[in-house]
Amino acid sequence: MIRIVLAEDQRMLLGALGSLLDLEEDMEVVGKARNGEEAISLVKQHEPDICIMDIEMPLKSGLDAAEAMKDLPCKVIILTTFARSGYFERARQAGVSGYLLKDSPSEDLANSIRVIMDGRRVYAPELVDLAYSDSNPLTEREEQVIGLMAGGKNTKEIASELHLTNGTVRNYVSVILDKLEVTNRIEAISKFKEKGWFK
Repeated sequence: MIRIVLAEDQRMLLGALGSLLDLEEDMEVVGKARNGEEAISLVKQHEPDICIMDIEMPLKSGLDAAEAMKDLPCKVIILTTFARSGYFERARQAGVSGYLLKDSPSEDLANSIRVIMDGRRVYAPELVDLAYSDSNPLTEREEQVIGLMAGGKNTKEIASELHLTNGTVRNYVSVILDKLEVTNRIEAISKFKEKGWFK
């Protein structure tokens, strides 16, 4: 019997997923979490074979939870609406066994679980294409700058925090706008977030 913990903050979807998987003869849902923190504690408590998680959840996202569970024997499947290259890259680095999209047919989920239990990985095909065509163009330092911009800091505050001159920060901002092909800071933050590139 494949033992499963589900983590999904939309209650109706959590119930529906649980019912669907419980219909499979070789699967049993042993725990249901509404956020990433609950997911981690249920995995530690029940020691399931697989944990299926959404990404955008309160308290701890599915990606944060996957990173926290990296050393546990439980395999992690991300099940999300978001086909974003940044999310996919982060999920792969966290060692998840599967990354599937919610608009896939329900039988795909059960089949993917069995394939993953056989030791293979399953990624939605559209994500693999996305990962190769759309990678984060910013350097680590530029990421720090856009992260502080997103936190509401101005040029002077960013300069002070990163021990740079105001002119150097302005240069970084100009390079960031150029690389992201946008015209201002708000568009830059919005595009970077939309791609799922914020760590």
